[in-house]
Amino acid sequence: MGKNYKTRPNFRLFDIFIEEKTFIIIVIVGFILAGASTAYNWQIAMWIGFMFVAYAAVANDSIQTIGTFIESNSDKKWWYLWLFIGIIFLATVCFSFFYYDGDVSYQRLQVTNEDGGLMFPHPKEFSFFQIIAPLVLLILTRLRMPVSTTFLLLSVFSASSSGITSIVYKSWTGYILAFILSFLIWNLAYDFIRKRFKSRQYNKAWTYVQWAVSGSLWSVWIMQDGANIAVFLPRQLEFYQFIIFSATIFIGLGLLFYFRGDKIQQIVSEKARISDVRAATLVDFSYVILLIYKLFISNIPMSTTWIFLGIIGGREIAISFARKKKGNKHKKKAFNLVLKDFGSAMAGLLISVALLAGVNSSIRDDISNLFEGLF
Repeated sequence: MGKNYKTRPNFRLFDIFIEEKTFIIIVIVGFILAGASTAYNWQIAMWIGFMFVAYAAVANDSIQTIGTFIESNSDKKWWYLWLFIGIIFLATVCFSFFYYDGDVSYQRLQVTNEDGGLMFPHPKEFSFFQIIAPLVLLILTRLRMPVSTTFLLLSVFSASSSGITSIVYKSWTGYILAFILSFLIWNLAYDFIRKRFKSRQYNKAWTYVQWAVSGSLWSVWIMQDGANIAVFLPRQLEFYQFIIFSATIFIGLGLLFYFRGDKIQQIVSEKARISDVRAATLVDFSYVILLIYKLFISNIPMSTTWIFLGIIGGREIAISFARKKKGNKHKKKAFNLVLKDFGSAMAGLLISVALLAGVNSSIRDDISNLFEGLF
């Protein structure tokens, strides 16, 4: 009888609550702080929002930038990996801070609208929805959903709907390009890759190549997505603000490596042979090439999560088609993985739009007019 009781939904929910009680308490306290700070003082709200996003954005995006790095270096000490990635982070943001006069976003937060105003201005007062956006990201991350931090975080700071449509267009075109490129690489070169990578033994030079590629990818990602973390702070930081900003992220990275990517790491771990350092290097190399390409097209922010999902999705589908195994079981598994990740990313986009509508009345009107035109 005892075992039957444990299978009931109410007991399962209780087990989940016990397992995640610390996280649930943290989220509840976070919502309380968000409400209190927005009602009391905007500067306190600013720093609370930043502290939330500092860990939420890095933890969520670990799957797309350093997830393969963590997975393929699971035999290395966590603090060794942390120092490597952490020093690259500090070097990257220091360059932006000094070169762009206090701007750590590589001018992603300096993009202007048609009227000359900032597309993502720093608010004079913070709303409750802006502060809880990182908490929503934390919850979705805990559920192992690879949602776009760009959509979820920058959307609530957008001055108009044009800012979001610009991000969506650049991100979706990036997803399609990434999917096609990754599919072609792994489908056309699968036999060669399988032959060369068949042995579990590999030349140690691959490790150095992978660290160089992963370091480059991480640096370029910061140039693209650093805006997501800095969006709560002034567009030109004072030196003490920069110290707080960089030190907080550096410590957050340490926690991330200590927990080996935490729950969101499963998105990477479940993919076919991604723990092989050579496969991880090819994935990261194609990813960093696309990010560099998109980096120089325009200063408009984009979702690097969508680029990553395109890379991973194209690879999974290509491998499933290239394998000589009979039956459709492996093909169905690959399609299910891709659809699951795509669905999670779309869910994040819808949640972003809902939060955005709660923040900006003019965007609520735009959404209302859109639905009126459709129906």
